[in-house]
Amino acid sequence: MKSLKSIVRYFSLAEIALWCCSVILIVVSFCIFDRANYLTLAASLIGVTSLIFNAKGNPVGQVLMIIFSIIYGYISFVFKYYGEMLTYVCMSMPMAIFSLISWLKNPYNGNKSEVKVNRLKRNDRIIMWTLTAAVTVIFYFVLKAFSTKNIIPSTVSVTTSFLAVYLTFKRSPFYAIGYAANDIVLIVLWTLATVENLSYLSVVVCFVAFLANDVYGFLSWRKMEKRQSVGVTQAD
Repeated sequence: MKSLKSIVRYFSLAEIALWCCSVILIVVSFCIFDRANYLTLAASLIGVTSLIFNAKGNPVGQVLMIIFSIIYGYISFVFKYYGEMLTYVCMSMPMAIFSLISWLKNPYNGNKSEVKVNRLKRNDRIIMWTLTAAVTVIFYFVLKAFSTKNIIPSTVSVTTSFLAVYLTFKRSPFYAIGYAANDIVLIVLWTLATVENLSYLSVVVCFVAFLANDVYGFLSWRKMEKRQSVGVTQAD
């Protein structure tokens, strides 16, 4: 009971409201459009919970993201969205592990529940865009070889996913913008899947909830960045 109260106090009312609304939206859409794929429901709930922890800069979010990547990769494999499967299992999950290590090694003022926000240097940006271009080209031909459905949006999903995980690893507030862009692509991708199977509409709703959380995550990290920079100035 005490741990539950401490968790509630840890989040603001706005964050609790956002999480509750996201969970309700996901569960209701599952009950209406799916009612069968409980693994999809579990992945959605784990994913949206990871985002609210990520918005606080808490490494717990990366632990949940590792779990989400495994489950979502399997779901994508079942629908033959090999791009999504390869992206999450071969890229998002390993990068979430690296991000977890990076976040744990860089706490803000020794506080393990809040990562120290980082600003990208010029070399970081050059490396990011170079690697993004290379990953996009490589994955396009890999996806083509697997006869991936909807190859163009699947390839764009790889691009936005890589940007997001790279920025997460680098502890940049813009990681959330990368994920928000990826959410939009995935909304399109799973909407196309819904044409074939209406049950996948629950996945679309899931990523709509993810989009709202990622937008909040960016705003939260910008505030966190400003607060931390003020703290450093005062310490100096």
